[in-house]
Amino acid sequence: MGFVKHPEEIARIQEALRHPRFVNGEMLTVDFLTDPTVVARILPPPLEPADAPRVTAMIGRWQSNCVGDFHGAAIYVAARHDGLDGDYVLAMYMDNDVPTIYGRDLFGEPKKLAESTLHRHGDTFHGWLDRGGVRLMELHGELPNQLGSADVEGINYNFKARPSADGVGLQEDAILTRATFQTHVVAAQDGAGSVVLRGSVHDPLDELPVVSVLRGAFMECDLIGACQAVATVPAETFLPYHHGRHDDWSALDTESAALVPVA
Repeated sequence: MGFVKHPEEIARIQEALRHPRFVNGEMLTVDFLTDPTVVARILPPPLEPADAPRVTAMIGRWQSNCVGDFHGAAIYVAARHDGLDGDYVLAMYMDNDVPTIYGRDLFGEPKKLAESTLHRHGDTFHGWLDRGGVRLMELHGELPNQLGSADVEGINYNFKARPSADGVGLQEDAILTRATFQTHVVAAQDGAGSVVLRGSVHDPLDELPVVSVLRGAFMECDLIGACQAVATVPAETFLPYHHGRHDDWSALDTESAALVPVA
């Protein structure tokens, strides 16, 4: 331990970075179709829309081999790159800083701190996401259909980018990453679901209209991840998307408010 790591410590840390395991997971999801013109607008190049404008809203909790126990939520948009279908991570929220830093620095996930809750009573499920005094997401499911166990593979697309040190533009071109998750589903069930999305200046989830709900689902699962860089995007091209994935720093000006004279 210490500010300068020894070779054996580096090897141990890199093993946790190379082979992340998110286990004993419980995930409530609601899939819905949205406006295809919205999908075309929010997907950064070189991602392309999938065959259907599907969005998945998720709330869950996990244990891990790298970031401890955590709760989280996310919005995934169906997308394609180089012929491979996956999900673009439009927004993601964690309940503490450790999984936030890990996923943001390693995969490029647009993680922010927020509170999420997941409850179950029999085949009825309910979850919600709160941030900045706004209930951004509410999920509900009546899920009587038992699906059993399975082994599946999923792909998430993210972008690694950072602002220039002088605050103007990006420091370098953005990097598109592809994270592949081998998912061992212990148990799953599905049925009817509902989703409510709300927004704020920092988290405009309500920009995604819910055209029709496809289904609700719940699974208990282990996720084994691996990630790689697959493309770069010119800094000036990605800049509007980069700022859209973060809070609006200009909206957090408390200095000007403090200077307003009191009548």
